[in-house]
Amino acid sequence: MEAGTALERTESAAAQRHRTGTALVQTESDAARRHWAIPWLAAGLLALAIPAPAALNESVLRVPVAKGAEQAYIDVTVFRPEGRGPFPIVVLSHGSPRSEAERRAEGRLRLVAQSEPFLALGFAVLVPTRRGYGDSGGSWAEGFGSCANPDYYGAGLETARDMRAAVAAVRGKPWADTHRVVLAGQSAGGFGSVAASATPFDGLVGVINFAGGRGSLAPGQVCGEARLVEAMARYGRTAHVPELWIYSANDRYFGPSLARRMFAAFVAGGAAAEFVEAPPSGVDGHGYFARAMDDWSARVAPFLARIGARP
Repeated sequence: MEAGTALERTESAAAQRHRTGTALVQTESDAARRHWAIPWLAAGLLALAIPAPAALNESVLRVPVAKGAEQAYIDVTVFRPEGRGPFPIVVLSHGSPRSEAERRAEGRLRLVAQSEPFLALGFAVLVPTRRGYGDSGGSWAEGFGSCANPDYYGAGLETARDMRAAVAAVRGKPWADTHRVVLAGQSAGGFGSVAASATPFDGLVGVINFAGGRGSLAPGQVCGEARLVEAMARYGRTAHVPELWIYSANDRYFGPSLARRMFAAFVAGGAAAEFVEAPPSGVDGHGYFARAMDDWSARVAPFLARIGARP
């Protein structure tokens, strides 16, 4: 493998859809909370319906991520719509299991079901398996230290490093419109997407944060909540792209109160963002991102249109 370059291999479009993520927040009427029993939340959303799932044109890049003199290679799954493009880009980022064994257990992460709404809208999707996860190289780079003194700010910037590397790997490819890049992530991936917006790169036009946060120990227990809020405040001072934050009303990792405190701190510095508290989802709404695609895709589509990201 040549140092500093991304290598690509193709995979079957019918590959197994086993990769999932974690989730989100938003309060609504009782009828809206039963959205999973009906096609759409309301008649007014009908026009925003996402088309049928797009065919998967799947390939894999082996992408270098550099930190100082150190370099590791990560897997980046690529899904492309039919056609030649160029297609705007969505970087779809996974969460972070609590143990090292779980972080390595899943192999290359694909997030197929969550990618399909973006593919149907005409986006190419990049799914980086970050350092220390699955089959990617390197050690786990986004640890936040001790629970007594967590460095969430620095941890988020490390997550963002892998996202930037994924985008850099497709710059110059004829199918990739890297002038229109959206970062979308779940849990630690959502938190890292917000962190990346604090040091924006060329072509970044928006962020979608699904239940972003770090430091969850157990349901309702987060290490140093105040430090998590503080990190969001620091990111918000230099974030200059529109953002959509979605958290489920029964998220047991980052509940509504903490989610709103993080959001308030983020926008206090002048960042432009919209907060959505999504309906409850299952026993733990942190699974909303994986379970409620019809709900969140109907919210994401108009946001992408408003920021000029859609083809």
